[in-house]
Amino acid sequence: MIDVKALAAAVFAAAISCTGGAARAATDYPTPVLAEYVFGCMKANGETRDTLQRCSCSIDVIASVVSYDDYVSAETFMQMGLMTGEKGVLFRQSAPAKAAINELKRAQAEADVRCF
Repeated sequence: MIDVKALAAAVFAAAISCTGGAARAATDYPTPVLAEYVFGCMKANGETRDTLQRCSCSIDVIASVVSYDDYVSAETFMQMGLMTGEKGVLFRQSAPAKAAINELKRAQAEADVRCF
């Protein structure tokens, strides 16, 4: 079991130590959003110190490619698109939904190449 306090401290330290353009872009993202992404990424990829560094790098790359507003839009479209039937069709098949989701996926692919 991972120590949540130690992990939170490590995430904070990683966010503080970031430098460069990605770090400036990441500061546009609220800290809870950054932490939520890193926690989810670590859950999916392993809860190790190395994964913490890679997941922190990943959200920094995403933040350098996608503005926070566009990130929120894409995440919203993806979540709402999970609804079944006609309710979710608008969020899965509309042009704005597809464009926002594709932009986020492109940023995630770039992050995978650069960080993993």
